Amino acid sequence: MARPSILQALGAAMLSLALAGCAAQDGHRSTGQYTDDVSTTARVREALLKTPNLRSNTIQVETYQGVVQLSGFADNEDSAASAVGAARGVAGVKEIRNNIQIRNPQ
Repeated sequence: MARPSILQALGAAMLSLALAGCAAQDGHRSTGQYTDDVSTTARVREALLKTPNLRSNTIQVETYQGVVQLSGFADNEDSAASAVGAARGVAGVKEIRNNIQIRNPQ
């Protein structure tokens, strides 16, 4: 029969491994960071939908550790700037990478 101290040590080791699996590692997000990024993406998409004169269905949003990447197409520079401004006003956005292309540059 195993001693209680051995079982406690084994339990502590298993708990440590389980918690380490949730921690952020080089280039990876923790579960909490992933959840925050998903929420930030949703809030940015909502802000884009509420932006007047912006065809938000042509702009994609991705978030990684608070850095929001906007990509896709806008009709003009003003629309692209409106999208960036809308994203900038969202809580949780640390940085914006604007990769929006202008469809018909004038």
